[in-house]
Order: sequence, then structure tokens, then C-alpha cells
Amino acid sequence: MGVELRQDLDMNDDGGYSDYDLALHVKDVLLSVSSGDVVSVENYRELVGRLYQPARHSPDDVAKLVASLKGLSGAASYIDSAVHVGLLNPLFEMSLWNYGPDVMDALIELIISLASSSGKYVDLCLAMLTRHFETPPRFLEKLKFPYGLTKKDQVLSRVHSALKDISEVVPLSPARMVTIVSDHLELYRQKRGTSTHGLVIFVENMLKLEGGALGEVVRVSMLTKVVELMLLLDVEMGSWDKVLQDHGIFQMELEDVDDFTEDFLNDGTEHAREATINGVTLKSLAEKLDTLIVLTFEHLESCEASGRLNEVFKTLLETFRNKVLTTCKSKFVQFVMFYACALDPVNCGEEFATNLVEIFVYDANLTSLRMRAVAYLASYLSRAMFMSASVVVQTLKRLVGWCFNFIKTKKGGVNPENNKLFYAACQAIMYLLCFRMRSLLDDPQSKSFLAGLPLESILSTQISPLKACVPSIVKEFLWQANSAGLITAEEFDFDDDLESEYSWVWGGKEELHKLFPFDPCLLRNSDRFIRPNFIYWSMVQRTYDDEDKEGSSDEDGDEAFAVDNEENVMDYEILQCLEEQQFGEVDNALNKMSITPKDSLHSRFGGAVNKPMRMPSRIRPSTSPESL
Repeated sequence: MGVELRQDLDMNDDGGYSDYDLALHVKDVLLSVSSGDVVSVENYRELVGRLYQPARHSPDDVAKLVASLKGLSGAASYIDSAVHVGLLNPLFEMSLWNYGPDVMDALIELIISLASSSGKYVDLCLAMLTRHFETPPRFLEKLKFPYGLTKKDQVLSRVHSALKDISEVVPLSPARMVTIVSDHLELYRQKRGTSTHGLVIFVENMLKLEGGALGEVVRVSMLTKVVELMLLLDVEMGSWDKVLQDHGIFQMELEDVDDFTEDFLNDGTEHAREATINGVTLKSLAEKLDTLIVLTFEHLESCEASGRLNEVFKTLLETFRNKVLTTCKSKFVQFVMFYACALDPVNCGEEFATNLVEIFVYDANLTSLRMRAVAYLASYLSRAMFMSASVVVQTLKRLVGWCFNFIKTKKGGVNPENNKLFYAACQAIMYLLCFRMRSLLDDPQSKSFLAGLPLESILSTQISPLKACVPSIVKEFLWQANSAGLITAEEFDFDDDLESEYSWVWGGKEELHKLFPFDPCLLRNSDRFIRPNFIYWSMVQRTYDDEDKEGSSDEDGDEAFAVDNEENVMDYEILQCLEEQQFGEVDNALNKMSITPKDSLHSRFGGAVNKPMRMPSRIRPSTSPESL
């Protein structure tokens, strides 16, 4: 017995039919097509044909399409993937971008019904919806205008609403969606001609998923994928270092870099022409990365405003450790962590510093990971204006304590291979004090703490960290420490070089002796967020002064600090015990300290014995160019 068709219902008629009538009619069409009856096949072809709409459709075409989609939605459970493949293919190829609100609503309703009716359609429905994260090229230009932005909101708001509705009826769908979005992102990134704007919209939707109703399920995956994407772009810009070195960029302060970068990337020089990677210009990569980092910064701001920053930061911290910290060529992505810490210094900022310390001191970690961690730690605390002095002091206490324990068991001369971790820690201590020594000395309690550190014992040991570390850091540190009376250096004849005969050995092929990951951020738009929270070398007041040096000697500096040294230099193990008792009181005082110290030390401490070099804002042509 065949299926009796509802011949009384003509879908070509503009007459209004109820959704129930439409669903019954479409159900009959779907069930009868397998019979091979001529009328049944023709009705089915007519139904499928409505899904193939011309580029420009009339109001009548739109009305018929809406009726068909509503009918299909009501009869979704009768759609058979084996029988109705000719219907499903054009259906999943439809794009909300091509239609108005009526068709959008009917299509979304159908997709939700399909996903709910059978598990076999869930992946297809999720893929169809998340495909809208990729904006068709012809619409990108329209997004510059209000009507284009309205269209974007109409499409993507419906997509996210549908994803939420499907997750409520298919609880496993968010896990499947993560895989689908990740695969689609990789394909889209590799697609030739993918624009910065298009990629940003895709990532914007990923972050919207993280911050939406599905956040708890997809947060880790979405944030990790976004960081991985930025890290990939970052590493692809590997030739950036060479280009900047050739132009002497590393002698510039950030104020000089803006003009240089603009001129370089837009001129016709040989370097600019050659700065391409797989056919993609360096400028294009930098633009993509800069825009994505800014988007992430703005997302972090919204997380902070909604009280979600701490939970998001935990994911970022894990991603940083597993992805960024293990990548030696990252130049920019780490500033996502820096900005998250700036938004919440007390919780996120201190937790980041503490984690880096723990990675360094934990013996089970790989040596290279520990070396990167201590380099990140020194660079972070040197540059982060928002970090309290108490955190700096606590960090110095841990690092100096580790070094002091290390030298108790080590003998012999310079050994850059066996003592690489020690040299990395010593360089981190000296680098951090180059930036923070003067501000710490402005406070009596932190000054007392510094005076009691066994710096001279550590640095004058037979394994000679002063010979093994980067000369420019050693030289600047000795100027300041000698001027402040923290150590006594009769003479120090060091070059201003970026590596010594030993530093390149312990730094290895990854050049960890040159790793200063929080050198000034050179992506211009990202820098707008970082700059207010950042300490540039030009802002640092040192313990010596050019004018004082003209009329002062080392003896003046030593005499000014003599009383403090006599009272405070003691066995370091005793000092540690005393500090544990008094640190509660010290913290409050240190938190009030100014990053930019008063001028009082200029009159109290003498100058250094040599004319100081200009401490580069990045001691290394760093792993971080200063740029766009």
C-alpha cells in the first residue's frame, strides 16, 4: 500500500499554511520518494530544488524556501541519510550569510531539529554552524559599514544560540565541536588568501564560545587553540630577528622604533622585499599576530570585568607552561600572560612569578626548561611596573638562596656545560637588580635585605659567573652594585658585548643566555596595552649618576655604605631565619615603594669607577624584536 500524498497542499501557493500542515506534506514527500512513483519523485525534486536558491532571490522565492525549511524541520526525524543524500548535501552547504532573517530563522530551526533527531547528524550540523566563523570574502569589505556589522551580528548571534540549544539536547556535542572548530581553524589558516580580518573574526568566535554558556566545557580547548595559533604565527616570523639586526634596531629605544618599522615595512629595500615566508610577507604575519593579540587582550579585559579572569588565567598559565615556555623562538605571545597579570597583579601577577620560581627550583624538570623559566622570571619582574617590591625581594631571596646552596658543593673553574643552570640563575639575579636595585635601596628594610645577600660570595666563587654571563649585564650590575656598596669590585674590565667566550656555551644552540622574553613589545597596537604597565630602561634610575661620577670615587661609595655592610653582612643561613620572622612587616612597607626612586641616593652613594654603557632596552637582539 503506497503512501497517500497530500495533494490538497500546494507549496507553490502563497497561501498561509500552518507549520503542522507543512510538516505533514514534507513527511509524505520524504517517505514516498523511495517508491519510485513519478509524482513522488517529482515532488521530492521540487523540494530539493528549493534549497538551490539563485544569488538574487525574489520575495516569492524566499517565501517558498521558508515554507520548505519549516516543513523539513517538522519532519526532520523522517530524513534518511541513505535515501535523502540529495537533500542533505545542499542543505549543509547553505549559508546564513546569503539570506535574510526569515530564512536564517527557518534554517537554524531545521539544523537544531536534525541534530536532535539523530546522533548521525550532530557532527554535520556542528560543522555547518561553525563554518560561519569563516566570513565569506565578499562580506569582509561590507563589515566596514554599519549594515555589514548588522549582518554579521544577525548571522553569528544565531549560530551561537543554535550551538547552545544543541548542547542542551545533545550533551556530548561541545566535545565534538572542539575538534571540529580546531580542524576548521587550521584549514582556514592555511587557506591561501586568508585575510587578517577574516582570521580575527574566526578567533573572535572561538573566544565568544569560551566566554559563553559552553565556556566550562570548551574553555581550555578554545584558549589553548588561540594561543597555539598566535604562537605559530610568532615562530613563523623567525626571520624578523635577522632583519632587525641588520638595521641596528637593538640600539634603539622604543620611541625610535615606530618610525623605523613604518619606514622599513613600506619601503622597497632588498630586506623588505626578501622578508617573506612561504609567500607571505613579514608585514602580513605581523599584522595578523598584532591584531590577534589585541583581540585576546580585549577578551581578558571582559573576563576581568565579569569576574572570570582568575579561572581563565589558570588555563592560560597551563598553556603557557606547556606551549610557550617550551618554545625558544617566541617573541610576542608571552605578552598575553604579561597583560593578564597587569589586570590582576595580586592574584595573577604573583601566581605567575611563583610558578616560574617553582619551575626553576624543581630538580625533576629539564635543565633547559628551568633555564627558560628563570630567564622569564627575571625579565618579567624587571619589566612589570605593577609588581610589588615585596615580590621582587621574595624572588631574589629564593634565587640567591638556590645559588648559595649550589656553590657549597661545586669546585673548580668556569664550566659552562656543567654549571649552566647556576650561570642562568646568576645572570637572572644581576639582570633583575640592574632594573630594581635603586628602588629597593630607597626603602630601609629592603636595603637591609640587599646588604645581607651573599652576592659577593656567589659571584666571586671559583666557578666564576662573572666570566660566564653576558658581559653587558655583568658590567651594568657591577657599576650599580659597586656604587651602592653591595659588593667591592676593585676593577672590572668587561666589554659591552652580548656574549662572552663562555656564555654562548651554556646558552646552547637555543641561545638561552640571550633570552629576555619581556623586552619591549614591538607590535604597535599590542604595545598600547603594554606600555602603561611597562618599565623601559630609560625609566630606570641607577645607583650611580654621571655628574656624581665626575667628582666621586669608589671610596666615596664604599664609605657611604660601610655602616650598613658592617651591620648586615652575615651568614646567609642566619639571615634567612631572621627574614622569615620579619617579612610580614617588610611586605607592607615594600608595597608602598615607588618603582621610580627618589633622588636621595645620588647624594648618599658615590659613582662607579667607569663610565656606564647605555643599557639596551633589550640586552639581546633578543628573542624579541621591538617593532610594529
